[in-house]
Amino acid sequence: MTTSVELTRFRVAPGKVEALLAARPGMIADFEADREGFLGARLVRLPDGEWLDIVEWRSSADYAASSAKGPNRPGIKAFFDAIDSLVVAEEGVLADG
Repeated sequence: MTTSVELTRFRVAPGKVEALLAARPGMIADFEADREGFLGARLVRLPDGEWLDIVEWRSSADYAASSAKGPNRPGIKAFFDAIDSLVVAEEGVLADG
C-alpha cells in the first residue's frame, strides 16, 4: 500500500491563530469519523503567518474523496474558516514508509 500525503500551505491572520488552534481537535475528530482512509495529520507553524498541514491518507483515492466532501462537518468548517488564504496544495507519496 502506498500512503498518500496531502501538503497544504496556507496563511492565517494573527487575530485568527487562536481560532485555528481551537478548531484543530474538532477537525481531526471529524476527519476520523467521516473521512475513510484518514491516517493522521500534523500542523506546522511557519514564519510570516504561514502554516503547513501534513495529512496522511491510505491512498490517493481516499484523499480525493475527502477533498470532494469539503467542509461538510462543523469541526472541519471551523478550521477552514480560520484560514485566510491558500498558498499551495500538493499531494505526494511517502518515500520512507
